[in-house]
Amino acid sequence: MQILRQAVFFVLLIVAVQITFGQDSSDMAKKESEYYKIVDVPIPKDIVLEVGGLTLTDDDKLGVSTRRGEVWLIDKPYSLNPQYKRYANGLHEALGLAYKDNGFYLSQRGELTRLEDRNGDGKADSYKTVYSWPLSGNYHDYSYGPLILPNGDMLVTLNLSWIGHGASLVKWRGWMLKITPEGEMTPIATGLRSPAGFQVSPEGDYFYTENQGDWVGSGRMTHLEVGDFAGNPEGLRWTDDPQSPLKLKQEEIEKQSGLSLYEYAKKVPALKAPAIWFPHTIQGISTSDILYDTTKGDFGPFEGQMFIGDQGHSKIMRVFMEKVNGVYQGASFLFREGFSSGILRMIWGSDTSMFVGMTSRGWSSTGKENFGLQRLVWTGKVPFEIKTMKALDDGFQLEFTQPVNRKLASDVANYKMKNFTYQYHNTYGSPIVEEQPVMVHKAEVSPDRLSVKLTLHGMRLGFIHEIKIPDLTSEIGKKLLHNTGYYTLNEVPGGVLKSPQMTGIAKSGKNIDQPKRITKMPIDWNNKSDQKLMIGTKPGLKYDVEEVQVKRGAKVELTFNNNDDMMHNLVITQKGVESVDKVGQMALMLGLDGPDYNYVPDTDLVLYHTAIMQPETAEKIYVKMPEEPGEYWIVCTFPGHSSVMRAKLIVQ
Repeated sequence: MQILRQAVFFVLLIVAVQITFGQDSSDMAKKESEYYKIVDVPIPKDIVLEVGGLTLTDDDKLGVSTRRGEVWLIDKPYSLNPQYKRYANGLHEALGLAYKDNGFYLSQRGELTRLEDRNGDGKADSYKTVYSWPLSGNYHDYSYGPLILPNGDMLVTLNLSWIGHGASLVKWRGWMLKITPEGEMTPIATGLRSPAGFQVSPEGDYFYTENQGDWVGSGRMTHLEVGDFAGNPEGLRWTDDPQSPLKLKQEEIEKQSGLSLYEYAKKVPALKAPAIWFPHTIQGISTSDILYDTTKGDFGPFEGQMFIGDQGHSKIMRVFMEKVNGVYQGASFLFREGFSSGILRMIWGSDTSMFVGMTSRGWSSTGKENFGLQRLVWTGKVPFEIKTMKALDDGFQLEFTQPVNRKLASDVANYKMKNFTYQYHNTYGSPIVEEQPVMVHKAEVSPDRLSVKLTLHGMRLGFIHEIKIPDLTSEIGKKLLHNTGYYTLNEVPGGVLKSPQMTGIAKSGKNIDQPKRITKMPIDWNNKSDQKLMIGTKPGLKYDVEEVQVKRGAKVELTFNNNDDMMHNLVITQKGVESVDKVGQMALMLGLDGPDYNYVPDTDLVLYHTAIMQPETAEKIYVKMPEEPGEYWIVCTFPGHSSVMRAKLIVQ
């Protein structure tokens, strides 16, 4: 009978996994599923599990806090029939959860709270405020955590408000705080904008992830120490407070210095350059949680490395980190995509599978579900990957998960490299700047064929170094699962860069002609349009119209007003939903060239378009409507937006 029950269980598990595969719609997700499978944790239909926090109890139940202000306890979360019980409710957007001493801790909008079930009925009957902070009432006042330190103290981070730019409207917004169980608070560091993910390394160091925005050129991860300034000056409003560990003032930071963050940090000692950059739209668009691989090899060959979630792209990156001359830096790689919603939280299960908690309300994601809870399970197969990328004073040492083909690996022509950086300024995001090629001078394969030493010309401190190895195979003919990596180079061993510099190479400053972006009224319009249209945006990746009607052949003066808190464009495509899908996919494929092209591919499927518009900016374009009536489409092609940010254009 026991054998029969086990057989039935495995059949059901296979069916569940096969159903999950339906979400792995991209070719890459299907390839990744051979090594790491995504398995749904079933959620009852009457529960809206918009995950804000995840933690395990001492008896291996899964605690889940939600944006709806609830805490759920899930018994048997690894099974096909998990049991849900609501532990607490009436909370205010709980975006974190931790468990200690038979109770839960969580951050609400305005406080750190302890929940406890004193009478043993499985429901919290004690809601205790540990520490509270002021609220402005702004919708952007998210609060995250806590993360419990080994001594029992807790870390929380407070998001900036949004008033057309990030703002610290009330005290300690934009800070990381340390709070004792007794409610004593110590400010740790500031300069944070949207610090949804933070973690403590096994060595006791603090790291946090940041989303692109004002003062943030692209997603990044920063090592925070007491007194650090991470880049956004709004939190510096509170440095006059006696508790502040730094005295730097907001007005001391130039709004438009023309420098990268790395270079500007030379002028401002408190400013901390990121340890890792995640190139925007290539490695996600909204970085979230950090999870160290502490599974001792039970989750594959990446023990000790970090996994980084992304909310907008519903995927996970992998980071190899090293410390050079006392400074953290390292390489980021894609790892696993295809999750059902926007990833916010990740924790290890007791079986060394990874629980992934998701939500997309207001922060739309490539995963189509509004929320979700899934597990990522290693199949036992080892993918062929770049395992580590270590800095040398004249190149990089690459280590692979499997022996490489010696002939291909020793051919310098198989390595494509460049470096680039982002500007540090108060503008929302940054284009890629100062892009230059890097020459691979020599590739030396180790005797065991598990590593390759690259000697390079053109390395630069403070720059992100992209490496692509599309044609490399393993000894048995497998291609790399992910052939691209990005190393953030802050230091080199010994402190002296010995890579010869490239000379006579023009810096990046591409001037791309885009004839379908018409910002001046055509001469043959005789200073007159047939119709004026105004299209704006709404939170949640939406235009402020769902449908627009125009006459065929009409000369339309169209103003696109981006009054959202993230970047968007407006693209008019040919008839048919399939045109929108193709254009969105082509925009993703632009890669690092995307910003130069306003994320608009050069294709006949595109009729007209604007530039990528910063928040609170507008652009006017002139559109001659098609002569053929029908349903055309308006879409935002900023990567990750095209699947949801659409409106119909009805040509009558």
